Order: sequence, then C-alpha cells, then structure tokens
Amino acid sequence: MADLTNVLNESWSLVEERSDRVVEHFYARLFLAYPRLRDLFPVEMAAQRDRLLAAIVRAVRQLGDPARLDEYLRGLGRDHRKYDVRPEHYAQVKVCLLDAIRVHAGERWNDVYEQAWNDVYDLMAAKMIAGAEGGDEPPYWNAEVLSHERRGRDVAVFTCRPRQPFTFRAGQYVSLECAHRPREWRTYSIANSPRPDGTLEFHVRATGTGWVSSALVRRLRAGDLLHLAAPMGSMILDTASRRDVVLVAGGTGLAPAKALLGELVKYNRTRWVHLFRGERQGDGFYDREHLDRIAEKYPWLSIVRAVSDEPGYPGERGAIHDVLSRHGPWRDHDFYVAGSAPMVRATLSRLAEMRIPPTRVRYDAFTDC
Repeated sequence: MADLTNVLNESWSLVEERSDRVVEHFYARLFLAYPRLRDLFPVEMAAQRDRLLAAIVRAVRQLGDPARLDEYLRGLGRDHRKYDVRPEHYAQVKVCLLDAIRVHAGERWNDVYEQAWNDVYDLMAAKMIAGAEGGDEPPYWNAEVLSHERRGRDVAVFTCRPRQPFTFRAGQYVSLECAHRPREWRTYSIANSPRPDGTLEFHVRATGTGWVSSALVRRLRAGDLLHLAAPMGSMILDTASRRDVVLVAGGTGLAPAKALLGELVKYNRTRWVHLFRGERQGDGFYDREHLDRIAEKYPWLSIVRAVSDEPGYPGERGAIHDVLSRHGPWRDHDFYVAGSAPMVRATLSRLAEMRIPPTRVRYDAFTDC
C-alpha cells in the first residue's frame, strides 16, 4: 500500500498546481458525456469543486490506514444517497476523472500512474457502493427547525428534530440542505451528544462567500424544514482510552467540542479535559457563560480562550496553536481539533512538532459555504 501511495502522490504532483483546471476539465467532460448527471449537482459548482479535490486528497492520505479509510469511504457512500447516486455512475465518473488527470499531467504520465489511479478509484468506488447499500436508512432525514437564535453579529445557533429516528455519535457531522438554497448541501457538526428528545443543535457562522451559511444564519426560522444526510466523521471519543483530553476549537469548531463535552459529563470521573478556544476578537466567544457553568460544575474541565486579532485583549493572545504550545506538557493526552481548514492544519503541524502520535489526534476541518 505504501508503494501505491507513493505512486499516487508522485503522479498528483504533476497536476497539483493546475488542480483547478483538472476539476474544470472533469466536470465539463462529465456533463458533456452524461448530461443527465448534471441534475445531481447544485447550480453553483464552486464549493462542489473544492469538495471533490478534498475527497481525493483525503482518500490518498488515508491509504496507509485501511480502517479509517474504510470508515470514511463507506460514510461517504451513504452520504451520496442524498444525490440519488447509483452504482453505474461511479464508472462514468472514473472515465472522466482519469481523463482529466491524464490530460493535465502531460507527457510525464505513464502506465504505472494509470494503473495506480485505476486501482485506487476502484477501491474507493467499491467501498462507497458498499456503504450506500448497507443498512436500511433513508437517503436523508426531514427535520423541523424548533428554535433559532443569533449569538452575535454573524453566528446563529439553531435546534431541529428529525421526523424519523436519527442515530449518531457525539463529534460527528452531517450534510444539511435548506429550502433557501436548494440542492446545495453543506457539512456542519452536531453540537450536542444524543439527547432523549432527539433534538440536534447546530452552530453556523455567516461569511461573505458562504451562501448556505448566510441563509442559515439570516433567513432560517422556527418551523422551516431541513434535510439531513447520514452522520459522518470519526472525531468521536476513544472510550477505551484513559488519557486526559485536549479539545482545540476555532470559531464554530466549538460545536463538536461541545458535543464531546456533553458526552463526557455523562460518565467522566477520572480524565482531565482542557478546552482551548480561539477567536479573532474577544466578542466572538459566543456561549461563554454556558461553558463557564459547565466548568464550575465539573472540576475536571478547564477552559483557555485566546484571540488572534485584538492587541488590547486582556487574556491570552495569539493563534490557538501557539497558545496551546505554551501550556502542557501534552505527551500523554488525546487531542480533538475542529475549526477552519487553516486553523486545523496549523494545529496538526504544531502537534507533529510536539511529537504527539497521529493515532491520538482526531480532527475535522470546516469551510463556510
């Protein structure tokens, strides 16, 4: 498997700087050859292009961890049922994807690269198809919005209740669609552990380019109907571990951290938990009082807040990965990291510098779209 990974990385390096053109070529070829597939995709394709590349890169990186790759791809296959993806579509996508990579790789492309991409694509497709065919879950769940609150200028917290049984684990995320942006699915972490009443909480921050997030913050109301895809993600508690826990949350990456805390308060008695929370400005710390009440009730929880863009802030200042490294030591802890993609990358890099074993680090990276 290591040899396959090396070949894939080597061949991808031929097109990495032109990856945008690879994706454009792929979709143009796909929709020209199979025009009926266009209806499976959103009208606005920018975010979809980013997700395709992210899925490819993530799968290649996880080839050395078969168990994690299997879990990821099966979950991805279940998730794709919401698009009405059929088994025969995978072969059609393969033809167009390999053609796009081959064309943009140029003269250095060879038979070894071709075979490697054939093999890894067939592996990915088989696991995704198996995931889609396993179980009797619906393609998506209908969920009614019960409450919607603004928590600051650009953040909203809302709760909803699926109309059918919905099983998930604390720390997982779902793809979500709302009527304000039909056919545009975006991923958001569930901000609570499973509750007896079946309700789900979400934290969303609106950004200038995030059409779905902006709609969820500014237009969503109680009574609206959402569609939720099957839960995904492996940022769940290692219940067999007795190590202390470090939660690192940037922005609305607080959502899965809160879910994990909600799970820990149900049974934890022996593990110290350290929450590092980063925001750009001090007024961005929404839900501060709620978290402080948890820390007052459970002495095993400590909270460190830091801002990166407010020189006069009276508390910790700096990027959250820098603040994290000023505390510790962390050699014997489990880490859970959530936030924007740059924040997660910086934190993972710092943990690697601190020689934290990758097996003790679980993470999710978010984009606001």
